[in-house]
Amino acid sequence: MAYNWNWQVFFEPSATGEGTYLAWLLEGLQWTLTLSLSSWVIALIVGSMIGVLRTVPNRWLSTFAATYVEIFRNIPLLVQLFCWYFVLPELLPVDVGDRFKQLNPLLQQFLSAMLCLGLFTAARVAEQVRSGINALPPGQRNAALAMGFTLPQVYRHVLVPMAFRLIVPPLTSEFLNIFKNSAVATTIGLIELSRQAQQLVDYTAQPYEAFIAVTLLYVMINVTVMFFMRRLEANVRIPGYIGGK
Repeated sequence: MAYNWNWQVFFEPSATGEGTYLAWLLEGLQWTLTLSLSSWVIALIVGSMIGVLRTVPNRWLSTFAATYVEIFRNIPLLVQLFCWYFVLPELLPVDVGDRFKQLNPLLQQFLSAMLCLGLFTAARVAEQVRSGINALPPGQRNAALAMGFTLPQVYRHVLVPMAFRLIVPPLTSEFLNIFKNSAVATTIGLIELSRQAQQLVDYTAQPYEAFIAVTLLYVMINVTVMFFMRRLEANVRIPGYIGGK
């Protein structure tokens, strides 16, 4: 049976009467961007701290950081999301759990997905930070200590800034992954881009147009991220290192 292409479907009024189907996709794009960017902030902050702790000489701190990485990196993302959304509210104190359940359902879904994506990606960012610090010559740490820096000052002023300049390319991959991984939020009902595409198909029976449009939007996001991260990489390259000027 021949497929009936209809690209005008995006400009037709939606079945719910709330704007057009194109407006649905743009709303989903907005949720995808908001979820991904907020999760990336969490991933960078938590991942940087965990990555640093993995390299400190204190055995207890490094063990804690390694345990965090192994737990969050090795449990499937979908399982973690279900735990955050369905299980965690039941484990919280009764008043806190009840307060969470009384929130707007959309806000519940967003917060659960944001924390899940952020902490999952943080484990991967931590490994990048650890690798960047370990890739630095030991002479940099020793020279800073010889100048009278304390160990926290060595990390703050020498090791971490240098490590981040080395790991921009792998961080770019993690940044791109967080946009793609945001699609799992559709399983708990968040109306991000993939969810809106599914609803568009349900109401219009035009699957090819819907998923081609969503694919193009994801490509647009990835191209934009790649452009800015490459500009950043070019500006922070370290002379004498791989890729340096």
